[in-house]
Amino acid sequence: MSAAPIRYFDRYKQTVETEQVYGEKWLRWTYETTLGRLALGLLVKRALLSRYYGWKMSQRASANRVLPFVAEYDLNVDEFAKKVFSYKTFNEFFYRALKDGARPVVPGDRVAALPADGRHLAFQNVDQAAGFYAKGQKFSLESFLGDPALAAEFAGGSLLISRLCPVDYHRFHFPVGGLPAEPRLINGWLYSVSPVALRQNLAYLWENKRMVTLVDSPVFGRVAVCEIGATMVGSIFQTFTPGRVAVKGEEKGLFKFGGSCVITLFQPGRIKLDTDLVTHTAEGLEVYARMGDRLGEAV
Repeated sequence: MSAAPIRYFDRYKQTVETEQVYGEKWLRWTYETTLGRLALGLLVKRALLSRYYGWKMSQRASANRVLPFVAEYDLNVDEFAKKVFSYKTFNEFFYRALKDGARPVVPGDRVAALPADGRHLAFQNVDQAAGFYAKGQKFSLESFLGDPALAAEFAGGSLLISRLCPVDYHRFHFPVGGLPAEPRLINGWLYSVSPVALRQNLAYLWENKRMVTLVDSPVFGRVAVCEIGATMVGSIFQTFTPGRVAVKGEEKGLFKFGGSCVITLFQPGRIKLDTDLVTHTAEGLEVYARMGDRLGEAV
């Protein structure tokens, strides 16, 4: 069994950290052992298991998990919109809102913001996004978007992969201001999107259930903001209003329990991604940063 740790660069501390992985033993057994991979194909990737666990995390008894979780992962309760004792279920705590001002949004119409808290990979050219998780595996735009014409539109554009761990704030936001269309659901499986899983098969990103929203921005052109469901995250809730102009940093939606992923795509020649994001990605490190922080600037 492989036990390679998951390392990332913390944008705020300016240090390389080792991730404290929620459910690590279970993840490694599932994706790194023969018996685990058998269970993965038969049960784990299927919606039924995630629906059951989501139901369990929505029962009143699950509220007893909140305080131990906060203590184990040293979460900052001062930024929560509600008192930590007031959550009636673990799921309610999991998709919690934050206080106003807890996530300042970088100013400037020509500056894009990160859409979510998490660990981010940034590729100035999506066609060069190969081999990060596993050698020889390339990101497939056509498979991910499920639309050859749309894939051609974003070919050679810029890609941001924002991976949310269970310990992260689980609401996602608009990275740019613009007019969002109706989100399009692409049904699929519910594999994990942890590096433990993606090191085995990058295609989990486009085999999983996902939602694609196209945002027409007067500054950045057409931007695709896409949410990916994952194991124990069967539910992606959109809270925005399609056809109404959204402001950069405005809430777009939320995930229920589990780790998840948001992928943001820009057309070619529309954005220069921030150097630290691109450089650390090239060095094989995700960058930890929070929603509202700088992503890049329009060109």
